[in-house]
Amino acid sequence: MENLVTTGMSLPVFAMVLAAACMHAGWNAAAKLNLEPILTMALISASAGLFALPALVWFGWPVPAAWPWLTGSIVLHLGYYVALAEAYRHADMGQVYPIARGSAPLLTALASLAVLREPVAPLAAAGIVVLCAGVALMALAKGGGKPLSRTGLGLALLTGILISGYTLVDGLGARAADDPHAYAAALFVIDAVPLPLYVLWTRGRGVLGLARGLAWPGLGGGLLALGSYWIAIWAMTVAPIALVAATRETSVLFATLIAVVLLKEPLVAARAVAAVIIVAGIATMRLA
Repeated sequence: MENLVTTGMSLPVFAMVLAAACMHAGWNAAAKLNLEPILTMALISASAGLFALPALVWFGWPVPAAWPWLTGSIVLHLGYYVALAEAYRHADMGQVYPIARGSAPLLTALASLAVLREPVAPLAAAGIVVLCAGVALMALAKGGGKPLSRTGLGLALLTGILISGYTLVDGLGARAADDPHAYAAALFVIDAVPLPLYVLWTRGRGVLGLARGLAWPGLGGGLLALGSYWIAIWAMTVAPIALVAATRETSVLFATLIAVVLLKEPLVAARAVAAVIIVAGIATMRLA
């Protein structure tokens, strides 16, 4: 594939990644709104794969060079789903989401610079740092909800590491595939299988009865997950992976709004300040 990656991000790509961030917060809310987050995530991954089937028929399978990356991504995604679902069982969305999503872009940026030697414009790099600082403040802010346990914190950080891992793998895989759309379609279709099988294996057939009541959150979340990550995969072929990852994590703003309005989780002053810092980070990256 022709190398279209630059040190910055064009306005159309930036706007699409912001839209993807909003979609991502939406499907996470669909998972947290239910008492069975792992089951809801299984339905989300399965429905996303179903929605991706027509695209796979249209674009076809990616070239062989992409398959090692595709395999690694499937493994990392399974670990991510399980870690995130467990984190949501131990802590509020307003605690887990900022930590998981906020630690990921900094880890991705460091790995991208150290391992891939992928250049990022200095102002864009400054924006990433500012954004991560805002997310860190939001994650550490104490509110009126339940205290963040060590287990919840550990699972949220593990989720962030896995996010960074599959982001790098999918960015490189989409570039190796010669067609990011073929790569994305194949990823969603294959990824639709492991998590539902894991849930059946760990929970037994009795979980199928619970699944019926979660059909609509699963379908809606699947559509949001498909649109969100498909955009990100494509964006990583035309912009630096670190910059796409950081912009995508602005989803914490949308997630905070959802957590406060829909989940009735408390919003404290520190999180409001953190939101302003995150917006400043976004503006700085955009100026690059």
